[in-house]
Amino acid sequence: MTPVTLADVAREAGCSAKTVSNVVLGRPGASAETRVRVLDAVSRLGYIGDPAGRQLASGRTGRVAIVVPRLYQPYFAETAERLVLEIEGRGMTSTLVVAHDLETELRAVTAARDVDGVILCPHAVTDEMLDVTPPNRPTVQLGAYASRHFDRVVMGEYEGFRRLAGHLLAQGRRRIALIWSGEEGSEPRGPRFDGYRDALADAGIRHDPELVAFGSDWDRRASGFEAMTALLATGRRFDAALCVNDAMAIGAMRVLRTRGVRVPDDVAVTGFDDTVEGAFLVPALTSASPRGDEMVAAAVRMLVERIEGYDGPLREVQTGADLVVRASA
Repeated sequence: MTPVTLADVAREAGCSAKTVSNVVLGRPGASAETRVRVLDAVSRLGYIGDPAGRQLASGRTGRVAIVVPRLYQPYFAETAERLVLEIEGRGMTSTLVVAHDLETELRAVTAARDVDGVILCPHAVTDEMLDVTPPNRPTVQLGAYASRHFDRVVMGEYEGFRRLAGHLLAQGRRRIALIWSGEEGSEPRGPRFDGYRDALADAGIRHDPELVAFGSDWDRRASGFEAMTALLATGRRFDAALCVNDAMAIGAMRVLRTRGVRVPDDVAVTGFDDTVEGAFLVPALTSASPRGDEMVAAAVRMLVERIEGYDGPLREVQTGADLVVRASA
């Protein structure tokens, strides 16, 4: 079968081959009516351009780097898959970089090769590092701290934790433990903690530091197991456990089950992230959804705009969080 050419599409659309090329490459100049005619002709004739030729003409690779700190954490695995599919939907391809340490993460952002842009789920890189070695490709940050270098999509951490804590309080739970990560004896902080603390304040309850248990790593199931084991060892009474994420909640629930503590009868348990794994626990995990599809769509949209030439001020998109009530609380 003879391949469909630019000339074939031009004849069908009633315009020049150059106009067809400009429309296919996304270049400005063609009227809206002409673009519709060209794209309709491309679809009807089944025109498939030469990817190498398009990349050479545009100076782009058509590829985006997705940088995550790890894949054993369900949230990052699911986010990476969403990003891959969203980028594919834009007619581009992706390269997944698992940045397991600071050096890898910094290199992925500041020395990116063979990609047009980067979507970063940051873990270790700081603004101070990037002040010295700035990013060399358009980059959008998905979650974490505010940056002076990147467009950013902000997760609804505060809203999610306030709703989770409010849900537990509405059930009559009054001694809500925190399953957190960090050094034993340190003070939790950040928007998730603020949401929890404000929900308690609304109910006239003060945060009790003795009801905080720490795991050594914030995104491992084993850390939740570790933190809950330590909390039970204190003998302190609690009727709910608000866990920093689903991964730690899964580990915490394992401990409660092995110790004969009934969930949710004796202790209600909640997570955060609304991962698929949490929905299949027994009992299924109550969580907060940070609207992953919405976050990913916003991140890819802003990155494509940067790649296509947007050079304006940094932008921030704030998503919300939805309470997902299941059997654990």
